[in-house]
Amino acid sequence: MALLLGFLLLLELCWDTSALGPLSSTKGSDGLEFELPATNYETKDSNQAGPISVLFQIVQVFLQVVQPHPFPEDILRKILQKKFDFSTDYDKPENVVLTLKIIYYEIGIIICAVLGLLFVILMPLVGFCFGLCRCCNKCGGEMHQRQKKNGAFLRKYFTVSLLVICIFISVGIIYGFVANHHLRTRIEKTRKLAESNLKDLRTLLIGTPAQINYVLSQYASTKEKAFSDLDNIKSLLGGGIHDQLRPKVIPVLDDIKAMAEAIKETREALLNVNNTLKELKMSTAQLNTSLSDVKRNLEQSLNDPMCSVPPVATTCNNIRMSLGQLDDNTNLGQLPSLDKQIDNINNVLQTDLSSLVQKGYKSFNDIPEMVQNQTTDIVSDVKRTLNSLGSDIENMSEQIPIQDKLSDFIGYINDTETYIHRNLPTLEEYDSYRWLGGLIVCCLLTLIVVFYYLGLMCGTFGYDRHATPTRRGCVSNTGGIFLMVGVGISFLFCWILMTIVVLTFVIGGNMEKLVCEPYQNRKLFQILDTPYLLNENWKYYLSGMVLDKPDINLTFEQVYSDCKENKGIYSTLKLENTYNISEHLNIQEHARNLSNDFKNMNVNIDNIVLLDAAGRKNLMDFSSSGVDTIDYNVYLAEMGKTPTKVNLLSFADDLDTKANNLPQGSLKQSLKNNAQNLKTIHHGQVMPLEQSMKYGKARSTINQSIKELQHKSSGLRVKVANILSSLDSAQDFLQTRISSVIVKESSKYGNMIIGYFEHYLQWVKISITEQIAACKPVATALDSAVDVFLCSYIIDPMNLFWFGIGKATIFLLPAIIFAVKLAKYYRRMDSEDVYDDIL
Repeated sequence: MALLLGFLLLLELCWDTSALGPLSSTKGSDGLEFELPATNYETKDSNQAGPISVLFQIVQVFLQVVQPHPFPEDILRKILQKKFDFSTDYDKPENVVLTLKIIYYEIGIIICAVLGLLFVILMPLVGFCFGLCRCCNKCGGEMHQRQKKNGAFLRKYFTVSLLVICIFISVGIIYGFVANHHLRTRIEKTRKLAESNLKDLRTLLIGTPAQINYVLSQYASTKEKAFSDLDNIKSLLGGGIHDQLRPKVIPVLDDIKAMAEAIKETREALLNVNNTLKELKMSTAQLNTSLSDVKRNLEQSLNDPMCSVPPVATTCNNIRMSLGQLDDNTNLGQLPSLDKQIDNINNVLQTDLSSLVQKGYKSFNDIPEMVQNQTTDIVSDVKRTLNSLGSDIENMSEQIPIQDKLSDFIGYINDTETYIHRNLPTLEEYDSYRWLGGLIVCCLLTLIVVFYYLGLMCGTFGYDRHATPTRRGCVSNTGGIFLMVGVGISFLFCWILMTIVVLTFVIGGNMEKLVCEPYQNRKLFQILDTPYLLNENWKYYLSGMVLDKPDINLTFEQVYSDCKENKGIYSTLKLENTYNISEHLNIQEHARNLSNDFKNMNVNIDNIVLLDAAGRKNLMDFSSSGVDTIDYNVYLAEMGKTPTKVNLLSFADDLDTKANNLPQGSLKQSLKNNAQNLKTIHHGQVMPLEQSMKYGKARSTINQSIKELQHKSSGLRVKVANILSSLDSAQDFLQTRISSVIVKESSKYGNMIIGYFEHYLQWVKISITEQIAACKPVATALDSAVDVFLCSYIIDPMNLFWFGIGKATIFLLPAIIFAVKLAKYYRRMDSEDVYDDIL
């Protein structure tokens, strides 16, 4: 029952600290992180006995052999339920059966105790009788040794046997010394153990309110994050709506903007082509005039009379037939002018389409600003709701009765510490007496075995096998005397030693089997958890004591296990049955209040115009400007031709060659002059024109412009129609679907704000229910009281002490026999037999 009361006292600590509620630590969402400060405790979880633990295990194995029966759960339950009273109800059949069960369970210890008591009773009687017997010169008391043939063998046998027995006794004595010293050192550590446990419990009690205040104070960080996001609603909500609409709107505006640039580029290209064509037409006209003059002059020269005289006539005919090659090779003059298309484009450019597109961009990009302006009141309402929630959370610490409970139990701890400090010196004083008594016992056994060792040493080294029993030396005689002194002391004190062994064996053995082992395998807790055991009106004693609700399944084993795992007291003691934190932290209710605020959000941004009617008309005018009806391939084909049908230099050289073959005269001179004119025309007109049309920058520019016009005008009406269709689709989306986008993004934004507080409140709930006031120090304190102090500090060394001393005391019995037998061979006799041979 003392163990039970100690455990219940520790649970009272859990109850007092639990009435407040618990704490925890987790990581927040969206940049919020919550984590409880770690609590460090001094007391270690486990106690290491060191190398001596091997000896403790040997004793436990011995106890297992002596007491092999399982833990008597049914017997203890009936005893704790007080089903019978040994003083009055011993004759009842059920009590007789129970008594027999107890005897059966304790049979090993009882047999050992009875044997020990027989030893205690018989050894003084045997010693008294042995002494009287020797006084009557019996039992080896006669100082006369008869001759035996195997006398030498018996002496050696007795010597070796006594030596082995003394070694066993010495081992037992060493066990006793070690156990006695170990117990003393562990008692000296009791003060430190108690102080560390009390300090840990005080840390638990003092740290719990700090943990609760820390958890509640984290609401400020949550609120600060929410306020920051509310103040940043322009980019978060407005930007979200803008990003959702961007894929539908921006491509259309980009196409219109590109079309506006295309209109300007089309005008530039048309002007470039048109101006270049005008220049080329003038140059080709001048070339045609020059070539016509040369052709006319050649025709006149070929009318010379010499052209009728062979062979000149042949030459003249050849020249006359080649004059057709001097005609113009291009039809640039027939290419239509682009003035009409240029005028149409100029009319289109009177409307600044780029400016209208920029207005569409601005109207669309103003959505975040519009959202901010229209949600000012909603943001204020949400902030007020959050401030109200903060007030409720701050008041929670006042609603939980922490301070009174903690101050009361801190008083209990202080009283306990005062009691320990006041009585621990007394315990240490009594332990000093116990240590001194144990030391005396060990020294007494040591004295006995020393006499035996001295007797063996003197007898062995002083023995002269040639000396007769009456003539043995002084050393040998002294060895025999030492052996008999050891025997005498053994008879005088062995019964006292066995008495001590029996008492400590019965107490230590039962404590090991009934307390220490069942505590370690938790069967002791299972006994205490038996329904209606400790209180016949309570199904579960612990829940009845802690919660005042005995029907709740709260067990000692479960509480101890949870505390060993460092769980919070709230969940360990199932305090939701008395203080339901969920009712005080109604997450759904707070989330619903915030959600209602966001549902009242009314954002109207359906008046966005991407492109007005003027812009639409501008696009239509461009599509009907006629640039797509121009046959650009004709222009490119003409630009690819050479200005003349023949190379004028080649023609002039051929003409000059033919003239050289003619006789001197006006015809020859005229042909040479025309050849020279052709060379002049080639260098002065053809070559510049060829460079402009074929090789120079002008042609490259005009060809590029024509191809650019061809590309831009290809499918122009379809392109404009597609742009207008996309524009109508985007505009229709803004008018009909934007409300759903606003609702979706507003819900997303509201859930983000609400999520901060849902996560915070959930963390508070988890902290209070699972982590605040983690009761590991309670389990550690209980382990320190039972497993460490009682079992490791006291019972284990006590068991080792009786094991060692008991073994040494038991071996005193054969030691006495062999010492008495051996002393006869070492001591000097008064008389002797007549020996035929002296051995």
